[in-house]
Amino acid sequence: MDEQEGGGAPVGRRIVLGMLALGAFGVAAGARLQQDVNRALAPIGDIVPGGGGFRYYSVVSSVRRRTAGDYRLKVSGRVSRPRTFTMADLAALPQTSLTLDFQCVTGWRVPDVPWSGVALPDLLDACGADPAAGALRFTSFDGLYTESLSMEQARRRDMLVATSMYGKPVTHDHGGPVRLYAAPMYAYKSLKWLGGIEVADEVEPGYWELRGYDVDAWVGRSNGRDDAPTA
Repeated sequence: MDEQEGGGAPVGRRIVLGMLALGAFGVAAGARLQQDVNRALAPIGDIVPGGGGFRYYSVVSSVRRRTAGDYRLKVSGRVSRPRTFTMADLAALPQTSLTLDFQCVTGWRVPDVPWSGVALPDLLDACGADPAAGALRFTSFDGLYTESLSMEQARRRDMLVATSMYGKPVTHDHGGPVRLYAAPMYAYKSLKWLGGIEVADEVEPGYWELRGYDVDAWVGRSNGRDDAPTA
């Protein structure tokens, strides 16, 4: 899912899906989905409510940290120039900054979060993405989390390969050194610990879509929620 920290400090690395009371927040999911989510996360640890602001989420028990020096982002699939980007390579591409709300499908929202990084359209152009390709598939270096966007969605200027948050490098607990920030969508689309992007033929449901969430996760227009849009 998405991720969070409270007051700048992580709630805990093994604390997952705090406040994930699906029914209480009006998410369009039945008791069966709630049970499936709980079973999927059972090995991770206790479910503990977090305070205001971001909360820490992960779908695995631990994630190996990667430094700015050893980080790599592989872009593959239907591209004419497959590339593996270092942090320096990403910094050399055109930079985009956004300040927008961050909305979780479980109900919490953090206003006016400043992000910076490489807009997905610029990254795709740098790799020569096939204009006839239909989708992007994202993988996390946690080894389990996946996500997808249609090519039309990925070409929006508010879809970001984020390297900076609040004017500082994205921390490990926020999904760094590099994470996806899908500004107009619920936070489970903003994949943490971004390790790979594949330009593909079609959208493939990601980790949370396979567990009942909407594939098209527009804030206020999906998952049975009516939150104000974030972008």
